[in-house]
Amino acid sequence: MAWKSRTRNLQVFDTELSADTVEWCPVSPNQDILACGTYQLQKGTGGEDASTSRTGRLYLFEFRREGLVRPPLTELQRMDTAAILDMKWCHVPLSGEAVMGMAVASGELQLYSLSSSQESGRSLRSLSSLEVGAERLALSLDWSTGRMDSSDVRVVCSDSAGCVSVLEPAEGGLTALSQWKAHEFEAWISAFSYWDTQLVYSGGDDCKLKGWDLRAGPSCPTFTSKRHSMGVCSIHSNPHREHILATGSYDELILLWDERNMRQPLSESPTGGGVWRLKWHPIHQHLLLAACMHNDFHILHCKQALEGSGGPCPILASYILHNSLAYGADWSRLSLEEPAPCSPPAAEPKESFTESGGHLRIQYESPTASFDTSLEDDAGRYIPEDVTAPSTTPSAGLVINSTEEASSQSCLMASCSFYDHMLHVWRWDWAPDEAQQC
Repeated sequence: MAWKSRTRNLQVFDTELSADTVEWCPVSPNQDILACGTYQLQKGTGGEDASTSRTGRLYLFEFRREGLVRPPLTELQRMDTAAILDMKWCHVPLSGEAVMGMAVASGELQLYSLSSSQESGRSLRSLSSLEVGAERLALSLDWSTGRMDSSDVRVVCSDSAGCVSVLEPAEGGLTALSQWKAHEFEAWISAFSYWDTQLVYSGGDDCKLKGWDLRAGPSCPTFTSKRHSMGVCSIHSNPHREHILATGSYDELILLWDERNMRQPLSESPTGGGVWRLKWHPIHQHLLLAACMHNDFHILHCKQALEGSGGPCPILASYILHNSLAYGADWSRLSLEEPAPCSPPAAEPKESFTESGGHLRIQYESPTASFDTSLEDDAGRYIPEDVTAPSTTPSAGLVINSTEEASSQSCLMASCSFYDHMLHVWRWDWAPDEAQQC
């Protein structure tokens, strides 16, 4: 089917340490908040016996949509921490505040709440932490609240010892409800079924995908799949369609599953890179974002696969401006569809770039020494792209005209890459076939 889309970079930020996880806050009115976590292995200087340490840093940003603000990200806070392996916002407020969980290299699950004051604005403050085990790294976490249900809030966490832990946030701290040995090697990923939060999934370096029913106890998995041929490192339950699960692996495949039949996946999609993270779109049930390590970031359309076609999911768009391992990626819930505030009145003819005296401002230098540019007038005010400007070549050939505008969408995205320690904020503009809406 016909799709028209393009990706466009909005800003790049150097995180200094290797960036591996990025998350937009899902809780209103803080959906303009973006968090980014880093992981840095510090090697000692004493030869082979020198000890190593893992350090990290947490960044907090605010995204501003106003057309005159360039660049759109404002750094609100940075905090030195243990190395961060994963982080996730709780989908619902806890005690009236947005709360974020972090899995860190000290073996702890840490909780932070987003607070606000007139003096210092919005910032994260430490809420509680719990060590899931000694001499291990906490590797991943997921909240049970993916369908915005606040009735039974729990967190699942996996670690480098192959264990999975289920915890409950409570007044005064975190309470461990259960922990069990799930995998022979690192348990890279753990996740809830958002439709039945007594079901938990885990993936490990032993190449196994497993399911667990907390009601029956964790003594035996409900299933063990060896369908992936390498370590399983990403799992995400679809919050819009019951029974649908996406998994990714170092084997460079994305598998879609019906939870009622875990013997055979619904579809198998090659990506050309290890699939470190998967994220279903927060609104559109068929869109899946994948961070594919050595092969960039991709957006897949899964409708036909979920309807039983059996074939791979087509890639609608790819974001290829990173120059290192693609690790962290997330969709924002913010809308970008408001008209640009500095668009000229319709009755006035548009001035050309040359006539208006505009000029290009270099916004950042990428690791490849290429430059991103934005158009300004002589007063330094940003000129939106719908005003006549130097021509660019949109990826995938997106052409938005008056007849398509009603069905077009714009998604705000964030992604980060490891060795070049870069955070990118970008947008994806797309127009689905009207006959096959998401």
